[in-house]
Amino acid sequence: MTGQRRLSQAISEGDGISLIAPIDDLDSARAAEADGAESLLVTAEVEGVRGATGLPIIWRSGEGARATQADACVIDAADLDDDEGGELERRYAELGERGLECVVNVTDEDELEAALERLDPEIFLLSPGKDREGEEALERVLDLLEDVPAGKLAIADLSVTTRDEIAELERAGVDAVILGTRDLAGLVNAAPPEV
Repeated sequence: MTGQRRLSQAISEGDGISLIAPIDDLDSARAAEADGAESLLVTAEVEGVRGATGLPIIWRSGEGARATQADACVIDAADLDDDEGGELERRYAELGERGLECVVNVTDEDELEAALERLDPEIFLLSPGKDREGEEALERVLDLLEDVPAGKLAIADLSVTTRDEIAELERAGVDAVILGTRDLAGLVNAAPPEV
């Protein structure tokens, strides 16, 4: 298979929350697709992955330029703090010109606000960031979700592993979640049907 696959389309269409599977080889890519993942997350080059799956591929590494087989690339909003010269904005624009969708990783309200102001991305990766006293990672992500404007897509970066966690994220309005397990079979269609 060739050509770009739109991550935003994959996670916004259909019923329920989309599952994003981390993979590190072709076998895990094929298994994730067969088990119902709607996107793949890679942190290192996986030779031949483009031809092995029809799913959108998200590149998550500090070297976006190496995302040769990716359809989307994660960039960190935290880098905006040290980006007085606009380098991150230029990189964001360049990745878009190359046809990659940018997923902007945010860990707190300040990063979210800066990303909206300076980049206005379509897709956010909501990460729990550092532990805050008495607040669990899931709570921190759900707090961030409240500040994501309508019409933007939200991916939870929680490495969830249970159906209950996925169902809670879906009820809150999260569009997709990165799984913490390669065993997708028990997590597909995690949320109970709405009546």
